[in-house]
Amino acid sequence: MAGPAVQPGDSAPASAAWRAMPAWSEWSGTAVRLGLAVVWGWAGLAKIADPAEAAQAVRAYEILPESLVKPIGYGLPFLELALALLLVIGLGVRLVAGVSALLLLTFIAGIASAWARGISIDCGCFGGGGHVDASQTEYLQEILRDTGFLLLAGWLLWRPRTRLSADGWLAS
Repeated sequence: MAGPAVQPGDSAPASAAWRAMPAWSEWSGTAVRLGLAVVWGWAGLAKIADPAEAAQAVRAYEILPESLVKPIGYGLPFLELALALLLVIGLGVRLVAGVSALLLLTFIAGIASAWARGISIDCGCFGGGGHVDASQTEYLQEILRDTGFLLLAGWLLWRPRTRLSADGWLAS
């Protein structure tokens, strides 16, 4: 199904592409955008109430120097909440999806690193975190879950235009 032809007064081909996208794609993208917003919001809210616990989760990976543990542990929940807010309003969706993808790749690499080095930790992705008994680790599930979230971010990188978004409003 073809969209409307670009009119002589149209200022950008991107706005024509926006109008030409099938409705199902726009609504699917909206569901993906809001789903990823829920993930980031849940993760950020779960950690923001106890920043020391969030820092302990970062420390448990044994990757970063101690001088970076607190800034990252204390700052990560705010970044996650900012990503969630931007996704909810649909502002800068492609950029937010890119940041989300990089963050998720970092999380996947961190979990895989802990697993490969035999460190027994709870990822701390949604609060908690830190060392646990080896029988309590769930590395494969965590990597698969984060890979699923990475696919959501990838969808938004590919098709950032969604319904009910500030980006869509600004493009019209």
